[in-house]
Amino acid sequence: MPNLKRLGALSLSLVLALTAFTGCSGKGSSSSSNSSSSGSSSQAEAMDLTSVTDPYQATAGLAGDTVVATVGDAKITADNLLYWLAASIDSSAQYYAMMGMGISDLPWDTEMEDGTTMAQSVMDSALQTAALYALVPVLAQQEGLSVSADSTQTIQQAITQTQQMYESIPLDHILWASAMTQDLFTRMYQASDLNTQLMNRYYGEGAPDAPSDEDILAYVSDELKIAYKAKHILLKTVDTSKPIKDEDGNATGEYEKLDDATIAQKKATAEDILSQLQAADDKEALFDELMKQYSEDTDSSGNVNSPDGYEAQSGQMVPAFETAALALQPGEISSIVESPFGYHIILRLPILAADYRDQYVSYLMTQRQQGWLNDYPVETNDAYKKIDPAAFYTQLTALRTTVQNEVTAAQGESSGDSSSSSSSSSGSSSAS
Repeated sequence: MPNLKRLGALSLSLVLALTAFTGCSGKGSSSSSNSSSSGSSSQAEAMDLTSVTDPYQATAGLAGDTVVATVGDAKITADNLLYWLAASIDSSAQYYAMMGMGISDLPWDTEMEDGTTMAQSVMDSALQTAALYALVPVLAQQEGLSVSADSTQTIQQAITQTQQMYESIPLDHILWASAMTQDLFTRMYQASDLNTQLMNRYYGEGAPDAPSDEDILAYVSDELKIAYKAKHILLKTVDTSKPIKDEDGNATGEYEKLDDATIAQKKATAEDILSQLQAADDKEALFDELMKQYSEDTDSSGNVNSPDGYEAQSGQMVPAFETAALALQPGEISSIVESPFGYHIILRLPILAADYRDQYVSYLMTQRQQGWLNDYPVETNDAYKKIDPAAFYTQLTALRTTVQNEVTAAQGESSGDSSSSSSSSSGSSSAS
């Protein structure tokens, strides 16, 4: 179930949720839409929102509080399901957009790898996630848990901040653009809060099932397949901006070598760096300084790539690097290692259980959530069967187009006000 993995431990990040709310950009942003509507909302027919009070009725023909399914004693309502359906389709639309396909071209009836159609797949994915959000409050209540005291205040602050981002645009419209309402956000945030409490009760410090360091390290090795962790200082002997291509024009994975004099200079620098490290009292601190100063393993901004080190699976790095890294004990520094990319000096890092505890707990919680869904099968009803993903998404896109037009108009007014203010100021200055 792909949504279970994506949802993780039901930890609904407030900032992430706020970002997901909006089907369009915030005040002052030059972007016109988010990934959910990029390249399509501006071309779609707009929806008249003047008489809309329920975005779910307007887009799917169902009131938001309509029960579309049950999971155990919990009811799954249309607003919950349709929010996750929108998110699921957005994800698929983004994938197909990379292949040049627009919303009108989405292959709803195409058979997927699991034998279902795309339409069935996005519905199934949304239903599983919606089921968890419906089920968690019920299970938390059975455990004697309730929403934390500061949750209401945090929710209100989030709503207020969202309104401030858009000022002149109705808050409801902003939320509707992502198939969201204030009520749904409140319920989702509360479910997230309760899920965190459940997770702490099951796996937190002192809990009966709290994982041991041995459990965590076994997970790192067996599930994440991490063989070692290391950081390195790299001095390149090739020009990685000049890949070598075969006769058909395909990249070979190799790069043009630098000239001999430059390579010799790189080798001398590597030897000097190694000498400094070998003579240092605090080798790891000096390693970080020299890595920042010399390493040519950098990102597009010129920053050192992975300054905290690489978590490498077996076969992930070039053989020379992996062999040298595995030969070291945690805390040890290698001699100069030559690979097809250049000269490396490697620092082997320890794999600490504490660094992976949260990740492992989320993994355990995901396994437990899967167990819940196995224990409490989802049962859909006739209202669920009426939902047409393609028709819903077409209408949602029309709604998003209207909101996008509102954002564009508001930005234009803001820009006009700024220009008027500037002109007035300039005129006053000239008059004086």
